[in-house]
Amino acid sequence: MPESPPPPPSPLPLSPSGHLDPFCRDSLPPVQDWPEFRFDLPELRYPERLNCATELLAGTIARTGADRPCLLTATETWTYADLERRSDQVAHVLTRDFGLVPGNRVLLRGPNDPWLVATWFAVLKAGGVVVTTMPLLRAKELRSLIDLTEPSLAVTDHRFAEDLRLAAGTALPVLCYGGDSDNPDNPEDLVARAARETGAFPCVDTAADDVAILAPTSGTTGKPKATMHFHRDVLAIADTFGRHILETRPDDVFTGTPPIGFTFGLGGLVVFPLRAGASTLLLERADATELAEAVERHDVSVLCTAPTAYKAMLAAGKASSLRNVRRCVSAGEHLPQSVWEAFNAATGLRIVDGIGGTELLHVFISAAGDDIRPGSTGRAVPGFQAAILDDDGYPVPDGVSGRLAVKGPTGCRYLADDRQRVYVQNGWNLTGDVYTRDADGYFWYQARGDDMIVSSGYNIAGPEVEQALLDHPDVVEAAVVAAADPSRGFIVHATVVLAPGVVGDAAKVTELQSFAKSVIAPYKYPRAIEFVESLPKTPSGKIQRFVLRERLSAGGNP
Repeated sequence: MPESPPPPPSPLPLSPSGHLDPFCRDSLPPVQDWPEFRFDLPELRYPERLNCATELLAGTIARTGADRPCLLTATETWTYADLERRSDQVAHVLTRDFGLVPGNRVLLRGPNDPWLVATWFAVLKAGGVVVTTMPLLRAKELRSLIDLTEPSLAVTDHRFAEDLRLAAGTALPVLCYGGDSDNPDNPEDLVARAARETGAFPCVDTAADDVAILAPTSGTTGKPKATMHFHRDVLAIADTFGRHILETRPDDVFTGTPPIGFTFGLGGLVVFPLRAGASTLLLERADATELAEAVERHDVSVLCTAPTAYKAMLAAGKASSLRNVRRCVSAGEHLPQSVWEAFNAATGLRIVDGIGGTELLHVFISAAGDDIRPGSTGRAVPGFQAAILDDDGYPVPDGVSGRLAVKGPTGCRYLADDRQRVYVQNGWNLTGDVYTRDADGYFWYQARGDDMIVSSGYNIAGPEVEQALLDHPDVVEAAVVAAADPSRGFIVHATVVLAPGVVGDAAKVTELQSFAKSVIAPYKYPRAIEFVESLPKTPSGKIQRFVLRERLSAGGNP
């Protein structure tokens, strides 16, 4: 056996940038720390000059027409021509009124609605870099992202402006859209500003390898990271998973629950449908019943959501509402075989499972139709390679568990972060998941290999929740682990040591949960809290979280 796995091929040199602001190019990790990128499929061989906004709008219009429905809501329909015009108007506002220049970052915050999509396109047309954010993030979390990505402007739905303004302070301009209850025609509102603009906006001539989006991921420590994705990467996810697994076509109607600020939602609700000339139904919020009814009402053919939502739709008696769906896509968390089988029995539909990651932008292992094996995540998506490696970086035999490793046309590039060398090793992206592979190339999920908790499709860093609890004056120590849950897959379980004299009762549980929601995004709060006199620790004083996990798995209390 050689002393170490062979090194990956050297990355290709970067093209001349179309950015005037060099922040992103200057913040890329050293090329020797990049993963190996592969462009094996003909459709992945993009030209050197490329603006993904141009390809997804003007390019699609040229192929399929401008008057086709594009963005749908419960009350309105935007055609492709409408989105092209409005994104041009917003781009004029951003460049003239706010001085946006190519390479500047723009932070976006809002629910899934047409103006968020129009602004996303406008930033890219202007050569800017989109910083995607989840709408539920709190001021403290937003402040960390602002410090990391250094945006020149933030654009937000007016209903989500308060936390953003707290985070932005006086240095970062905040532009709202959607009006307000006192003055819906506020001339300072982005929608009102855009309505005054006329004329097409000439898209900036960016390079295919200019950064287009900075997609945040919390990581296992809770300290945010931003993954840097090029213009070609945005198209690559459509030309791999969207094309070969979903087999997207112009008459499709997409919908789903993941936020557009989450790369699962960005791909499934914006990039995939628009690459093919399809339409997408944007839902700000929807419980299981509302989601199923919207699917039926709008003849949705491609549905993207988490395993918990599929299970909840069945429990709500809504199986018949899904009869026109062609592809049901599950990602964001492991899809239990029992959920797959129950859904298939009730609807006749075969859920497309998939594993992706913010670091690779979207799904890289999946299967569809007759290729699906219930309980397996699938095989490497065309355009990607996947392997199971041991701790030294060598492939393990089929059937042996190990670290999931992936390479393809997209891959991890963290913005100025030393953790790049942890995620990328010897050219492989190491996802943090433990898998096995069978002799037919199917991958079978075993567990997460770190402190990340995946609950109802949301990635939650255990240490971040611990820190939120420790900010409460009554909490002396806290340890957070994942606990199995029949509805959500896993929930956040906190074991807490309280200060002397503080009573650990139901009222204190509620108090700590409410406190956590006020500090971090509400979906991260601990749904289960137990109080103990002490936490299990090593002789050196480190908390033994594995002991807590083992006790929970055995059905006992910590």
